[in-house]
Amino acid sequence: MNILLNEQPYTIHRGATLGDLRRQAKPDADILILNGALADATCPLHDGDHVVLITRGQQPSPEELDALLTARHTPGVHAVMKRSCVGIAGLGGLGSTAAVALARMGVGRLILVDFDVVEPSNLNRQQYFVCQIGQPKALALAETLARINPCVHCESHVATITPENLPALFSTVNVLIEAFDRADQKAMLATYWQRLFPAVPLVMASGVAGIGPATTVSVHQCGRNLYVVGDMESAAQPGRGLMAPRVGIAAHIQATMAVRLLLGDTSLPW
Repeated sequence: MNILLNEQPYTIHRGATLGDLRRQAKPDADILILNGALADATCPLHDGDHVVLITRGQQPSPEELDALLTARHTPGVHAVMKRSCVGIAGLGGLGSTAAVALARMGVGRLILVDFDVVEPSNLNRQQYFVCQIGQPKALALAETLARINPCVHCESHVATITPENLPALFSTVNVLIEAFDRADQKAMLATYWQRLFPAVPLVMASGVAGIGPATTVSVHQCGRNLYVVGDMESAAQPGRGLMAPRVGIAAHIQATMAVRLLLGDTSLPW
């Protein structure tokens, strides 16, 4: 019977259980994961199963790390993520949070673009640290993502995105996430992206400020391969700021949309 053990092909006798596999392959393992979920040693194994065996507290080798980081994925997801590339335009509260989620998903390549540096008011919602104040966001975020998942390749650009450099920056992505603050930047990106790369999905955000109900943050399809996350109304303004909880909800929905699109899942509801 052929299975995948820590993402590597492995053969075991028919009728074997998860406990049999542990005794044969990794007797000291105390975390048993079968097809993305924690499982008991008595669980029977079947042809094609994905199994991960982990010894709690043991530092894995670089070769094992990639498989262990994604042990809780649904089977088949990791292989698609690993060969995918996602671009992120803007690395503030939306972009940095979406990037962390995608790095944890094991996306093989992230293209990170922002012109700005980390400053103190960013820390209420963005994925940076006090020690990174003054650093370019594109470089600081790449450093953080490398600590989370060193198997993800980050391509960082400290740059302002314009119609002229858009193709050079993002021509190789499978999905682009827009995470700008300003409405005019959002409009520019949407206009030129749909003109230059109409077949590549663009996941945008609009209306994520304040402390309104989480249920109002949803996905709107606004054209072929154009998706907008938010309530389409709650822009940042005096008296209504940008804060971690609601921005984080929107960013994680953007990351979820990117993953679904990479997996070819365009079913409703979004």
